[in-house]
Amino acid sequence: MTATLVAPPSQAAGRRVRVRRGRARKALYWIATHATAVALGIAFIGPLVFVLLTALMSDNQTLTDELWPHSWNWGNFGEVFARSPILLWLRNTMIYAGLGTLFTLLSSIPVAYALARFRFPGRRLAFLLVITMMMLPPQVIAVPIYLIWARLNLTGTLLPLILPMLLGDAFSIFLLRQFLLSIPRDYTDAARVDGCTDFRTLIRVVLPMAKPGIAAVALFQFFYCWNDYYGPLLYAATNVDSWTLSVGLASFKALHSVQWNLTMAATLLVMAPVIIVFFFAQKVFIEGVTLTGVKG
Repeated sequence: MTATLVAPPSQAAGRRVRVRRGRARKALYWIATHATAVALGIAFIGPLVFVLLTALMSDNQTLTDELWPHSWNWGNFGEVFARSPILLWLRNTMIYAGLGTLFTLLSSIPVAYALARFRFPGRRLAFLLVITMMMLPPQVIAVPIYLIWARLNLTGTLLPLILPMLLGDAFSIFLLRQFLLSIPRDYTDAARVDGCTDFRTLIRVVLPMAKPGIAAVALFQFFYCWNDYYGPLLYAATNVDSWTLSVGLASFKALHSVQWNLTMAATLLVMAPVIIVFFFAQKVFIEGVTLTGVKG
């Protein structure tokens, strides 16, 4: 028979104490290292949790100071669809955001490519104008532009917001230009040596390498159009059939100002598509932003 060595109770207890202390030390180190990130995460997630919990409350409970629902009223989301044309607002918003993003990319990419790669007289002046347009508040030129669209009988629609994006967007041009500067010239020079024209070089060489930057610009523009309230309110407020989600949500809140559960449910429905898009595209979005060059 072989004898089994058993540690004395005092040694086993001491070993367990050391293990606990080591785990506690690692936990404290993790908290100290990520304290800022945890605090920011709570600050961002907290309001979303509050909106969700309020959306699931009853009408009477939303008027109290209680934060946890007594019953989970998932039917509040169905009430939002029954009491408002939210699907129509969603369609208008998708048209505005989709066409706005597409037109912005089609018009901004060639301009950014020209500013990044071509050498021509007035190049720096053109880039300075782009920077100036970024600093110009849209409210400054709202009145004359509105009068132009009114004379064209296009007010009451989303066309005054979509068509100008065919002329480019200053921020998109700036961001794309900075990203294109980070692409080595050796690739474009090699394409020209092989006989590619400037347009073919842009399509075959530059665009595949600029996918992260293009994706970042597309997301920026999509989020801007989705959340835009000032533009649709200015041009489309007179026509209910042209309302977007932002204008419709403001109207819904005014009609149901006491029913906070329905207001919060509508808010979640408006926020959900943007959160889902960013969740699946955050990797390419962050890559496009971090890889954007800062060359002049």
